[in-house]
Amino acid sequence: MPKPDRRRILQYLATLGAGAAGPACEAAAAAPASAVGMRISRYEIIHTQVPWHERVREMAILNWRRENMDVPHSPHTIVKLYTDEGLMGIGEGGNEAVLRRMVGHSPWEYFFNDGIGGAQTAIYDLLGKATGLPVCRLISPNPKKRIIQAYWSLSYPPDMIAREAKRGADLGYRVHKVKIRPWEDPVAQAHAIFSVVPSDYRVWGDANHFWGSVARTLHFATKLAEIPGYFGLESPLRSTEEYRQLRGKVPLRLAEHWGLVNPMLVAREGLLDANISASPTLGRTICGQNAFAQMYNVPLWDESSCWSGIGLAVQAHQAAAYPGIEYTINAAVTAEDDLVKEPFPMKDGFYDIPQKPGLGVTLDDDAVEKYRVR
Repeated sequence: MPKPDRRRILQYLATLGAGAAGPACEAAAAAPASAVGMRISRYEIIHTQVPWHERVREMAILNWRRENMDVPHSPHTIVKLYTDEGLMGIGEGGNEAVLRRMVGHSPWEYFFNDGIGGAQTAIYDLLGKATGLPVCRLISPNPKKRIIQAYWSLSYPPDMIAREAKRGADLGYRVHKVKIRPWEDPVAQAHAIFSVVPSDYRVWGDANHFWGSVARTLHFATKLAEIPGYFGLESPLRSTEEYRQLRGKVPLRLAEHWGLVNPMLVAREGLLDANISASPTLGRTICGQNAFAQMYNVPLWDESSCWSGIGLAVQAHQAAAYPGIEYTINAAVTAEDDLVKEPFPMKDGFYDIPQKPGLGVTLDDDAVEKYRVR
């Protein structure tokens, strides 16, 4: 296989379409020759299991068991990609068979290629480091400097959810996503939250389809909307017809996972106020969802990568590069460790995008070793 050169890389990137070609070609054109000609030399996969934080551990495990899942920890598959130029990129997720096929190839070949799964995040980290650019600059010529990140909680009893909300507010969060489940009263939870947080704190609830009927949804949505600061409701129901029955009757912003309700019906009939993005990659999928969000004014609430520090960095660069993304979430606050060295400081509800080359976070090798699955 011939060594990639600048012309070949630019020709390839130009085939990606207008959404990626501009920033990517600019980065490739400005990159040192060594960065353009580098190849993936090897990879490393590390499996970890991080326990839930002790402050929520018992109740978190109980929550999962109530949903017929045994989840005693937060599992992560860490990927390291190395190049023959001595660079190393980190990512989360990845299939070993795919990674094996990537060895010997240029990282530029996988730009915008969602087919390689979680390994794509390591590709972007590599290319950012090679070009000296933060990942969001590889995708967008003018990314946002900061994004809105939401705190995240499972469905805890009112006193416990209040403590979590107070913690989120003290850490600088001003938006909070709360799981809604049949074993807790969402109205009591909401009142508990707003008794301890600042007046500018806002909450959206995620029912994950547990309510089961239009009547039940309207009952709770009406009561929740009476509480100042409660602004959104995610996944109350499942079918397009049920969302049609809710249209114009729910005094909260309605959101559903991308594609569960046909996006064109969402646009034509005004069935949703936001789509939930769960794309853990940075390429064509999220690019297409962003284009829809901007064209039809139906923003994205991004929860694609939210369980580790690597994932949070990916989300941050997604939201910085794609203006259709309104919120990201931080579910890593539930775990004992987020596996990166850098903190995620929030100020007045905003997170500043890392400006270092690549994802802008450093893997905490000591933590990874501590939680490695032997």
